[in-house]
Amino acid sequence: MRSTPPRLRSVLDRLRRVRGPAVPLRWRPALLVLLGLVAGWLLTLTVQAFQRPPLLLGQDAVTTPASRAARVTLQEDGGHFINIRPASGEAHTLLVFYPGGRVRPQSYEWLGRALAADGVQTVIPVFPLDLAVLGVNRADHLIDRYGKRKRVFLGGHSLGGAMAAQYASKKAGRLDGLLLEAAYPARNVSLQRTNLKVLSLLAQNDGLASPADVRDGLKRLPPGAKLVEVPGAVHSFFGRYGPQKGDGLPGVSRADAEVVVLQSVRAFLEAPAPARSTP
Repeated sequence: MRSTPPRLRSVLDRLRRVRGPAVPLRWRPALLVLLGLVAGWLLTLTVQAFQRPPLLLGQDAVTTPASRAARVTLQEDGGHFINIRPASGEAHTLLVFYPGGRVRPQSYEWLGRALAADGVQTVIPVFPLDLAVLGVNRADHLIDRYGKRKRVFLGGHSLGGAMAAQYASKKAGRLDGLLLEAAYPARNVSLQRTNLKVLSLLAQNDGLASPADVRDGLKRLPPGAKLVEVPGAVHSFFGRYGPQKGDGLPGVSRADAEVVVLQSVRAFLEAPAPARSTP
């Protein structure tokens, strides 16, 4: 049997002598408590990630008496969704709206209720973990069910808007227009060759979807895309879900920002749309 070379033997000897510092016996209970606290904290984060707050309709969603009259229900058909219809039940326009990432869908109920008075039906899908990226094609079923004999628009806020743009880039023929709120297409997504009508809403003081990024996203939208800046608004002003970490500081009230958002969306939905692209 060959002997171990001297240099390798020296290295092995040094490794044997290297020992980690032993934990004194009196510290071990404290260490176990600390490890337990860390494990509990990690478990809490995991539960919070997978267990979303309940869906409660009608809370902080009414803007005017007319919006109170809208018919709002939580339904299930291929997944849960909020269905917001005009008081008469008759609608000439369908808006499928994708919520922002980790934002509960009822946060956009206010917009659907306000639009219902104009004959718009708004459906807001509930995504797994509140992430539209886990269900980009949810619009398919909702358009099939509610889009017949209606003008059909797809919209979204933040991550939801990016996923709406991704859907529209592949299925423009199913849509009359695209609404982006504090959102823009991913860099590998382009709608330039579609003839979709597009409205991009930019919050002036947005700390999450920076105005520069939103403007840059226009390069990947159809040439006729319209950009509207909401003065003094921040990222969270598009939905009613409270302040958001990393967002900017507002220069206007939420109510004033919502007036601009609603006026812009109404004008966009009411304006004539070009003929749909060939699927």
